[in-house]
Parts: sequence; structure tokens; C-alpha cells
Amino acid sequence: MKKIRVNWKKTIIVALDVVLAAYLVLAFTAFNKPDETSQICSKVSIQIEDEADNGFITTSEIKNRLLNSSLYPINKPLTSISARSIEETLMRTPFVKTAECYKTQDGQVNISISQRVPVVRIKSETGADYYLDDNDCIMPNSHYTSDLIIATGNISTAFATRYVSPMSRVIMKDAFWKNQIEQINVRPDHGIELVPRVGNHIIYIGQLPQHNDKEKRQKLIEDFVGNKLKRLDQFYKYGLSQAGWNKYAVINLEYDNQIICKKHPKDKK
Repeated sequence: MKKIRVNWKKTIIVALDVVLAAYLVLAFTAFNKPDETSQICSKVSIQIEDEADNGFITTSEIKNRLLNSSLYPINKPLTSISARSIEETLMRTPFVKTAECYKTQDGQVNISISQRVPVVRIKSETGADYYLDDNDCIMPNSHYTSDLIIATGNISTAFATRYVSPMSRVIMKDAFWKNQIEQINVRPDHGIELVPRVGNHIIYIGQLPQHNDKEKRQKLIEDFVGNKLKRLDQFYKYGLSQAGWNKYAVINLEYDNQIICKKHPKDKK
């Protein structure tokens, strides 16, 4: 049997290279890691996605919430700052969708926030006043003043989340209807009226389709409302453009094969 000779010198050199490489990695990591034992937070950066468009929360409100919770990090040692605690506290804010917090090498704490997106404001006949977001979830009333659609009338919480919210999303995703429809009114029998910004008339589209399954219900509502708005768009272009925007008091789109218009009393002959 041939004896295997080991080149111990070469083996030792390779081992030393491995140890040296591991040391350099550790040293580089330690060099780049913030020295949290001595560093003090010198700056806090708060970034809110779509702050100008949504406007539900502001940087000052986020700062005050952290101050009230004794979590605002300025002038605190990095070792005492818990990014997770900051994130968890901000996620309990009704209008926050996501929150991320991290520390940097130069002693700065960065906080990034995204907001929940409102699609409609509910003001029911029972006095309830709240918002619904794009996930059909309730948001509490606030100082928010953007031009959202307002839904009024016979609206329970269940009807708002199951029917008014998906209907509002259909309207809000179209630039024209988002600006044209300013109010949804729900009749006692849950028939739907739309109030436009331009034109002295009420648009009646009938009752929304119902279904127990959420996905199927939302698809039915999307198709139903989309079809009604498409027909209304054609009537606006080829009907009201000739008769005048203020000629009719009611435009009834309940039936698929006809549009029934009711004139204002002064225009009746």
C-alpha cells in the first residue's frame, strides 16, 4: 500500500488563510455595525407614503404618538431604542397600514409608514360616521377633508362593508366618476341613488345584487355598477348633451333595456 504523505506546511497555510478570512469578515462586520453602546440617536426621519394625497396621518401625529408612549428615540442611546416596539405601537394607529423602523450607522432612526386608503365616508341615518378603506374595513372618523364619496341613508355596518364599499371602489377607480359622483344614498329598501356634482338630477340604479360568498358578491357588484355607469356615460354623451344637464330630476337606470327620465316640475308640459 502506498503511503499518503501530508504536506503539513501547506495545510497550515490554508488553515491560517481561513482563520484570517473569518477574522476579516468579523472585523468588517464589527466595524460597520453601529456602536450602540456609545451612540446617541441624533436624528429621526419619518416618511409617510402618500401623505399629501391621503392625509389621514402626519409626521407630527406620529411623533406625538411615540412621545406619549415614551418611544420617541431622539437623544436616546441606540441600545435603548427598540425598533420592534416602535413598529408595534404605530401599527395600533387606526390609519397605519404598514410601519418599518431601523437604525443606521450614524445614529439615525428611520421610520417608514404607509397609510390605509379610504374609499368612502359613511354617514348613516342612525348617526354613524366613519370611513371604509379599500379592504372593506372600518376606519374611525377624523379630520380628513379630501373629496371622498359620502354614503348616506339606510346603511347598517354590514351593508356598508358588504355592499357600499365595493360599489364605491368601482366609482373611485374611474377618474371621471370619481369626480362626478359625490354622494351615494341608500333608500329604505336598499335601492341606490347617486348624486352627481354636475347636473341637477338624481341617478337611480336599483338594488345591488346579493350573494353570500364575498368574492362572488364583489364581482357581481362590480359588473352591476360598471354596467350602470357605462349606460349613464352614453346617456350623458348622447342624451343630456342635447336636452341639457338640468332638464331631468331623475334618471332611472334600474332596467337594463330602458332609461326612464323624470323632468323637473317646471319643465313638465
